Amino acid sequence: MRSAKDFFAPLAVGAPTPLREVPARPSRMIHFFDPSNPKMAAKVPDMVGTVDVLLGNLEDAVKAENKEAARQGLVDIARATDFGEHTQLWTRVNALDSPWALDDLTTLVTEIGDRLDVVMVPKVQGPEDIHYVDRLLAQLEAKAGVTRPILVHAILETARGMANVEAIAGASPRMQGISLGPADLAADRRMKTTRVGGGHPGYLVRQDPVDGDVDGARSVFQQDLWHYTIARMVDACAMHGIFPYYGPFGDIKDVVACEDQFRNAFLLGCVGTWSLHPVQIAIAKKVFSPSADDVAHARRVRAAMGDGTGAVMLDGKMEDDASLKQCLVILELADRLSANDPELAELYAEGSDA
Repeated sequence: MRSAKDFFAPLAVGAPTPLREVPARPSRMIHFFDPSNPKMAAKVPDMVGTVDVLLGNLEDAVKAENKEAARQGLVDIARATDFGEHTQLWTRVNALDSPWALDDLTTLVTEIGDRLDVVMVPKVQGPEDIHYVDRLLAQLEAKAGVTRPILVHAILETARGMANVEAIAGASPRMQGISLGPADLAADRRMKTTRVGGGHPGYLVRQDPVDGDVDGARSVFQQDLWHYTIARMVDACAMHGIFPYYGPFGDIKDVVACEDQFRNAFLLGCVGTWSLHPVQIAIAKKVFSPSADDVAHARRVRAAMGDGTGAVMLDGKMEDDASLKQCLVILELADRLSANDPELAELYAEGSDA
């Protein structure tokens, strides 16, 4: 029986990361749609090329009585739609302990496996969940004659999953990435918040009293509930060469806070996020694409550093080997996005000082 490893270079014994490259296609926004909703389904063809990832959602947002319709709807959409070079087709299947997950995977792989790029698995508890999906995908791909491997994306939304995040990230050569699922994770941790992502006004630090005056005016600074979780997830993904993502931001109307949360995740190392409404697509594109100024500065540092050793002064700031590594990350992302987005290619070309 063919396994996932047959698709990738062999793994070296004791190697800290798999010796293979996860396809680094732009995935700044993973846009969710309900395949059982005719209005949403009708919009899919027009969204191709405007978003990096279109994800047919079969899980929690779909009522139990609509599960089969959503599954069949995704099959129909995949067969009827040309997703081209710039938009990937993903799906979020139902949880592995649900009565629908096996049928989701069996139907989708055997009927549209050649069109499906990534399977997103919710509520992953540990590497054993990924092992199960890995082996099942291999069996179904062999049965259906699928020659391109379907990758796996885990959602981090339980305390046990968080404790096992490093093992999950390295559980299979199929692993594409991990997303934060803040709502389910908050419930599982018994966090005292009802918000879907974002901050909370009660999670704060307060300035110390000035001159011992506890009744005087003191500044308050709201903190990020998700900083530790995202940072640990990013480290686990970096260690295994896969990609970290922020998940949903539920308050659709609060575009300012949405942009702030997306930017926090971007600065911590996330490569993309979920979009639940068209208004969030533009926010994700803006946040997860480097600015023209950042790209221009990165080019200047690369040019000034020469062979990458030593240190230089640029605009009154010291730049050294570590600075260069940071700049190369920005330039790699800019090159990747420019290949798919003519608007960004023009923007980055205009900002080039090299």
